[in-house]
Amino acid sequence: MALFTRNWKDIEQNLFNDEDIETLTSVEQINVESNIKRLYQSLGSRCRIDNSLPKLIAAEHEKYLKQCLTYLPAGYVNLDASRTWMCYWIVHSLSLLEVELPEQQLSNIVDFIGKCQCPTGGFGGGPSQLPHLATTYAAVNVLCIIGTKKAYDTINTVGLQSFLWSLRSPEGAFSMHRDGEVDIRGTYCALAVATLTNIATNKLFEGTAEWIVGCQTYEGGFSGCPGMEAHGGYTFCGLASLFLLNRVRLCDVKSLLRWLVNRQMKYEGGFQGRTNKLVDGCYSFWQAASFPLLHKFLTEDGCEPDDVLFNRAALQEYILICCQHYDGGLLDKPGKPRDTYHTCYTISGLSIAQHSLNGKLYILGTQNNKVAETNPIFNIKPHLAMKAVSYFSGQGVFESDCCQVEEAEGST
Repeated sequence: MALFTRNWKDIEQNLFNDEDIETLTSVEQINVESNIKRLYQSLGSRCRIDNSLPKLIAAEHEKYLKQCLTYLPAGYVNLDASRTWMCYWIVHSLSLLEVELPEQQLSNIVDFIGKCQCPTGGFGGGPSQLPHLATTYAAVNVLCIIGTKKAYDTINTVGLQSFLWSLRSPEGAFSMHRDGEVDIRGTYCALAVATLTNIATNKLFEGTAEWIVGCQTYEGGFSGCPGMEAHGGYTFCGLASLFLLNRVRLCDVKSLLRWLVNRQMKYEGGFQGRTNKLVDGCYSFWQAASFPLLHKFLTEDGCEPDDVLFNRAALQEYILICCQHYDGGLLDKPGKPRDTYHTCYTISGLSIAQHSLNGKLYILGTQNNKVAETNPIFNIKPHLAMKAVSYFSGQGVFESDCCQVEEAEGST
């Protein structure tokens, strides 16, 4: 495939115009576009020597992630309450890069996650920390990615369900932790872990879909709670939650789709999180993952789109050319430092851009740039989500059944 699939003469017309009114935001936008333009021009020159560009430097990313799994720089000390998150960001990124960790190391990770579990249910960000829905979601995802019997059995499902009930509001929303803020993230995290571990009930999520729809704004996206601004992360949480509840039809799909398509930056190729904000690598997943979900909904509704509704080539250009650190790890945008969070969600966005619902791959560059498929609802590999649901429903998928779950690869 050719390096650039977009008409750059047309794209140049989409450079930001501040209309002679300079603001901090306009200056930042112009600087970002300038940095990205230099990267695109530089790579275009280097392609005359190496036509395999752009390249996913997977080996460097693997090295960086493995190092972070055992040793983190001092700057991460302020994330002590997010250690389960860091496990997820690292383990999931390695999973998408098709890197297999040694059994003993995986067992050690399971042991650590187990120490983060509260005796009464739910997981904290670290050992002896209070349980939190976000870190519970991260912990459950890690255990489902590892996918061993030991990993599954680490989850106290009875305690987990009790924990979810303790966070439920009368309207059907969920607070992030005991006496914490109520927002759409909590609702998504509760639905995701309850679905994977087979503890969801109609009573537990009664009224939840209606509360979620109340978070859809006049723009079309979803906010954290009713009356706030539409945001990419919240929009993903809202749409994924409605999918899990089979209630997508309750929201204004047309308005949502209009908002989403306008979040892909015409020049940069990546996504912004909110209207009039800068591009950010993490929204490669948070925004792009909503498109296959909407594609599936529209198809089942008899209105199958011709494509996945966003420019997959442009997103891959942004990720591969602008978001890779030369020494491994991915980043928000040129000039920003690498970190495990952006590594996880930028690689996840690359996966979404490469894999389509009809099973056909769309890869910018060579086949060496391919990453594994991720489930756009849970953001773990599709067969790992199916395997977990099967295990917790009492069917137990191990060894002889592995060939069956592989058939689930590619399903939403």
